[in-house]
Amino acid sequence: MAAVATCGSVAASTGSAVATASKSNVTSFQRRGPRASVTNDSGPRLVSIAGTRPSVRNGQLLVSTGLPALDQLLGGGLAVGTVLLIEEDKYNIYSPLLFKYFLAEGIVNGHTLLVASAKEDPANILQELPAPLLDDKCKKEFDEDVYNHKTPESNIKMKIAWRYQLLPKMEIGPVSSSRFGHYYDASKRMPQELIEASNWHGFFLPEKISSTLKVEPCSLTPGYTKLLQFIQNIIYEEGFDGSNPQKKQRNILRIGIQNLGSPLWGDDICCAENGGNSHSLTKFLYVLRGLLRTSLSACIITMPTHLIQNKAIIARVTTLSDVVVGLESFIGSERETNPLYKDYHGLIHIRQIPRLNNLICDESDVKDLAFKLKRKLFTIECITKLRSYDLRRQRYFLSRHLQRKFSIKKNPYFKKPHTLKKIY
Repeated sequence: MAAVATCGSVAASTGSAVATASKSNVTSFQRRGPRASVTNDSGPRLVSIAGTRPSVRNGQLLVSTGLPALDQLLGGGLAVGTVLLIEEDKYNIYSPLLFKYFLAEGIVNGHTLLVASAKEDPANILQELPAPLLDDKCKKEFDEDVYNHKTPESNIKMKIAWRYQLLPKMEIGPVSSSRFGHYYDASKRMPQELIEASNWHGFFLPEKISSTLKVEPCSLTPGYTKLLQFIQNIIYEEGFDGSNPQKKQRNILRIGIQNLGSPLWGDDICCAENGGNSHSLTKFLYVLRGLLRTSLSACIITMPTHLIQNKAIIARVTTLSDVVVGLESFIGSERETNPLYKDYHGLIHIRQIPRLNNLICDESDVKDLAFKLKRKLFTIECITKLRSYDLRRQRYFLSRHLQRKFSIKKNPYFKKPHTLKKIY
């Protein structure tokens, strides 16, 4: 009897639940997860920040670098809390453009900017940001630019070897209006109303440092010390460290540091191989990365690594950076007249990709990358180095059997046995 009564009570309660659901026109099935309920008893929802998306690999929050092709090479974008190091080209022509793309992407998405420079006033840098190509205008501008630079060879399919068809295709133009990053017109400037509506902080070294400032020996240079204090104050005062999230809506802090390590910052690593401030730059990067790891921030740094005399400093700087991208311009080099690179302005080297929460870094699978600056767009393409088919240029190493077969024993190049392989 007790069991019957229990079943009856359960049936009655189930019937009342169905009746209540039918009266309120709500089904008895509910979706499980963070969107199942909006009451105060439910768990907190995932905070969505404009201009960000989670990584498909590890769920890390990503921001765009302002160049969708570079985002694709870095695994979807730049992870929040990491440092992107841009090795400047020899004449510093193309690295400032990547620097401005990163800042322009922050203004378009409503992110807070922190611009630091020892050479140029940050206010002047913002005035030179490229204009964004938005929605239908983006497709129209891109098609016009591609049409003006189209060559007759672009419509001919390469059929030299089957493996060339397996090379990854780079995204060089807009494909949809729901893209992650934006495209920019390098021939135009960003509208003044967008710059005025943005939230940005400037650090101009000549205005922040005084000649009477004294620092302790074996310490950071005065410029690095002031910059670290400035970045730390912005992170903690404006809540980018995650404190008091209920008082302010979450946002991303984009930090851009120009020409770090140059003599303008008071560093002597570009002037002498063993200078007195040889450890100042590495100490600065170590502290900076600690600040970024615990905040909603992403940083881009341009550095003249080709001027650094001590190669050991370059190795330490690379280790203390998360992403390292090198730019090699063809201006003044032999490749400028090479027919293979006639359609490009330089090479781009993805030297390091972060593997977060690990002690080792990752490397890009895509090699032979070249960039070119068109009338409006900066594009990155994957090229294949094709060389002539003569024996020494292709470097075919033949075995003893082939030496006897082709009667080339007298050639000193083939005196020792080698395995058959081809080096591009």
